[in-house]
Amino acid sequence: MEIVKRYLLIFFKGMGMGAADIVPGVSGGSIALITGIYQRLLDSITSINGDTLRLLLKGRFVDFYKGVNGTFLLALLLGIMTSIFLLSDLITYLMDEEPIALWSFFSGLILISAFMILKDISRWHLGVVFAIIVGIVSAYFVTELPPISSPDSLWFTFVAGAIAICAMILPGISGSFLLLILGKYESILTALSERDFFTLAIFASGCLVGILSFSRLISWLLKKYYATTIGLLSGFMLGSLNKLWPWKLVTAYRTSSSGEEKPFLTENLSPGSYQEMLGEDPQLWIAIGAFAFGILLVFSIDRLAAYFSKK
Repeated sequence: MEIVKRYLLIFFKGMGMGAADIVPGVSGGSIALITGIYQRLLDSITSINGDTLRLLLKGRFVDFYKGVNGTFLLALLLGIMTSIFLLSDLITYLMDEEPIALWSFFSGLILISAFMILKDISRWHLGVVFAIIVGIVSAYFVTELPPISSPDSLWFTFVAGAIAICAMILPGISGSFLLLILGKYESILTALSERDFFTLAIFASGCLVGILSFSRLISWLLKKYYATTIGLLSGFMLGSLNKLWPWKLVTAYRTSSSGEEKPFLTENLSPGSYQEMLGEDPQLWIAIGAFAFGILLVFSIDRLAAYFSKK
């Protein structure tokens, strides 16, 4: 029964990662760090190597499953996929109808998470501070990149998957936002809604190649330069707040494949300027409440994780 509870909790953490990955600007890697499974996730992914693949080719499926921490990966993957399929419509609705509350919630969640992750650093030095600054500047630069037009060919869908999945395991760098930059976000969401499994399979193949390659680099950096790497990852999260700012002025639109006008370029505004320029209620108290809820949620997850780690 205790094992069932443990893996059910991992399933729900996976749902959190999946929900975050749907939103352009929020990273599933941030949720993995917040919920305390980031290193375990990297270790499980990097265990898929020549030795374990040989077990698979020899038909030793049980040994392969144990060697790659299969139950953990399966529970997490099921949670991620459940969230993506069940919540994609809800997240899309909130982005369109309640953007201020949604972005405020994620801003609070990411901001407090970045600082809580930094508390794990026991020895601070100049390299850590430099890494935080590099992370902030890098993430800010990425969030300022404009979306591009992309080819519809399957090879680019594969490449987009490989690039996006690298960002999805990097806290603060949003895989879905990179898909938006690459011009593939809408087509992948459409494939999910229409259950276009062929396109999704090509995309998933790219994701598999990308994650197997990139996770080894991150895992090595965490083992060799833990404090500096944590500083860099936290910097990524703080820099991504530029994308999550709730009050935005759309400066350019694009026409989607369905003929709808979609925001293309945006500019951050203060709540006062937002009301003055757009003539709309900035919903300041709703934003503050959603922001506080994001902070409270992270504290609750942290306390819950500490409770389960003592059992």
